[in-house]
Amino acid sequence: MSNTVLALKDVGLTLQGNAGPVEILKGISLNVMQGESLGLVGPSGSGKSSLLMLMGGLERATAGQISALDHDLTDMDEDRLARFRRGRMGVVFQSFHLIPTTTALENVALPMEISGIADAFDRAEAELAAVGLAGRMHHYPAQMSGGEQQRVALARAAAPRPAILLADEPTGNLDSANGAAIMDLIFSLRDRHGATLVLVTHAPELAARCDRVVRLVDGRVDGAAA
Repeated sequence: MSNTVLALKDVGLTLQGNAGPVEILKGISLNVMQGESLGLVGPSGSGKSSLLMLMGGLERATAGQISALDHDLTDMDEDRLARFRRGRMGVVFQSFHLIPTTTALENVALPMEISGIADAFDRAEAELAAVGLAGRMHHYPAQMSGGEQQRVALARAAAPRPAILLADEPTGNLDSANGAAIMDLIFSLRDRHGATLVLVTHAPELAARCDRVVRLVDGRVDGAAA
């Protein structure tokens, strides 16, 4: 791993609250290398999810600089950020964010079809099969368990074969058995596609599977361990 995929330099995030400005992140400097799996851990409210959103260009930093795949995210407007993320970044949230009126297959394929990927439905079928849902492709989210819905969300994030996979508490809404299965799938998807993985988690066993762990406390990097 010699290439830097994500680079953060003195990054800060300040949001306006009812009582005035609130510093969420303070002076974060961090590099993530190609093919690396990085776990972001820390107590609730430490800024883990906010940092992940900044890495994905889903939230805008109020200080410092963020680059992804040698592109400066802090210099892009919303439209450019959306175009940049398309096909380059996959994001998995704790909540599944599936479209309730479309099938599992359509949930995975439609974002790729909108992006102009010609074989969107073929890729979607292959990815759903890879996460164990070959027999559930034509079911709607309401017909699926939480674990199955998270598998659909994983397939949707991985199908475009992104260079960067971001996951925010992906097992947080699941029981232990489904959580363990999703853990296995996340790392197998990372290995199969060679993506760089950044993972926010409260689960020690999930963080332990990452190449490196960074702990946040009160919006700052408390320490990093290989």
